[in-house]
Amino acid sequence: MASKSFIKRWGSEIVGDGKVRFRLWATGQKEVILRLAGEDHQMTAQADGWFEYQASGVSAGAEYNFVLADGMVVPDPASRAQKSDVNGPSLVVDPEHYIWHNADWKGRPWSESVVYELHIGTFTPEGTFAAASEKLPYLAGLGITMIEVLPLSQFGGSRGWGYDGVLLYAPHSTYGTPDDFKAFVDSAHHHGISVVLDIVLNHFGPEGNYLPLLAPDFFHKERMTPWGAGIAYDVAAARDYMVEAPLFWLEEYNLDGLRFDAIDQIEDSSEKHALIEIAERIRHQFPDRHIHLSTEDCRNVTFLHPRAADGSAPLFTAEWNDDFHNAVHVFATGETHAYYQDFARQPEKLVARTLTEGFAYQGEVAPQSGEKRGVSSLSQPPVTFIDFIQNHDQIGNRALGERLIDLAGAGRTQALLAMLLLSPHIPMLFMGEEYGETQPFLFFTDFHGDLAKAVREGRAREFAGHAGHEGTRVPDPNDKQTFVSSKLDWEKLTREDGKQWLALTKQLLTLRQQYIVPLLDKARGNSGKVLKTAEGFLAVSWTFPDGTLSLAINLAETAQPLVDLPGETLFAWPAAEETLAQNAIIVRLDRES
Repeated sequence: MASKSFIKRWGSEIVGDGKVRFRLWATGQKEVILRLAGEDHQMTAQADGWFEYQASGVSAGAEYNFVLADGMVVPDPASRAQKSDVNGPSLVVDPEHYIWHNADWKGRPWSESVVYELHIGTFTPEGTFAAASEKLPYLAGLGITMIEVLPLSQFGGSRGWGYDGVLLYAPHSTYGTPDDFKAFVDSAHHHGISVVLDIVLNHFGPEGNYLPLLAPDFFHKERMTPWGAGIAYDVAAARDYMVEAPLFWLEEYNLDGLRFDAIDQIEDSSEKHALIEIAERIRHQFPDRHIHLSTEDCRNVTFLHPRAADGSAPLFTAEWNDDFHNAVHVFATGETHAYYQDFARQPEKLVARTLTEGFAYQGEVAPQSGEKRGVSSLSQPPVTFIDFIQNHDQIGNRALGERLIDLAGAGRTQALLAMLLLSPHIPMLFMGEEYGETQPFLFFTDFHGDLAKAVREGRAREFAGHAGHEGTRVPDPNDKQTFVSSKLDWEKLTREDGKQWLALTKQLLTLRQQYIVPLLDKARGNSGKVLKTAEGFLAVSWTFPDGTLSLAINLAETAQPLVDLPGETLFAWPAAEETLAQNAIIVRLDRES
């Protein structure tokens, strides 16, 4: 593990035996009181809106708040842990308290990654870090090599997706303590699984965000995101808070990487964009560990994902490939409402293009917006793209939270699962997908009063008139049952269909590690080729230094003649001879090419 190599400018920091320094940036306040373990202390005003106090005789776990001039009591916006909810006391945390059992863990190479996206609150009946830890042997045995945890920063209420976090440095208290999360990561490493965290640096949630009151300069009110005022990355103190958060999570929790949410909503007029600074600082601070940084960005850009001559990533490692999902979704379901209209015309061609080139849109005009989107992605190696046929967003942002199996049927979904897991892109599964889960994943929150009403009514308006949802009653996000019904049904693993689906996933992942992964370290851009497309059918190949990988998949209602795919058959489902049946796939590898 890396040594503690930077002093955090915000929050509480143990600086000596029993000594803790408290720092807060509050340009909107003339004075601030630190309320520590029930006693009040006047904080010293410093330059540029900073307030500081150093206390002695402080133990880890001590409760504290900040008291403003009007008597309002607020938590530390850089709290490392909360006693309970987002509005209550913050806790002093000793970063050295947890003793790591796998401190020598250096991570796994990116090429080996099979990502498993999970939400702590719905992954198990208990919804805690400790309960999730008990499932790690199961995931390791399946062939999962990386867990991607949905955002953990403390948010309003006890349940939610995590994308409305407001205390960016504090793990959500409902899931457990900081040490509980460390134990989860530690145990994952013991089982050979990397852990990456989804982190949100583009906005703050609507409940428990006191930064506009403490420091109005933290935001640019003239720059609006879909979720509120934009963050002032060009203001030093605000930039420190946001840039240091990713470093903190990687250092404090020995994480193996981060996924940066909706970076297209991060505007920064500074000479060096904050995202580039974040990536450079991470690469500098953790030179001896496999740290993987991925982005979500609807712009289809590549400037954040350059590759060195040896294939390494000096900045960000990979990007979520929404184009792949959207094209596959239309290919499988025929749905063309909302953003799916961009993929309505000959979706099999767009699926083939995403598989062989990366993005479907590389500068073409997107019908939904009427504007050009994307840049050429031909030169990007296949491992630059994280592919998925479903994820938390694409399921949860449907009114009824249906999974692909409900929309496309089991046979078609299994063929697509095989395509996902045996392509040279990095695959990601959403929790439960490995055994054919049919429980929905709904949008859920735990707000109250006017905020709850606004979320409930906004959600209903969002789906009014959507294809397939006319007259549908949208589940109330604040109803606890909406949350409960989104939990995985682990009992399905005891039933025959669940066992068979799980066996298929395990077979595919075994094939991937044995045959696909060895091709990837030397894989570079311009390697893919579209062999043939027809309605409901596509065939593609990739030529690498160590062999040519090819696949054909048929979702058409009628059988399709097989394309000439060289090499030995790695996987055929169902068995293929002269033709490819409906909902069938074949994958071959020619190691002599």
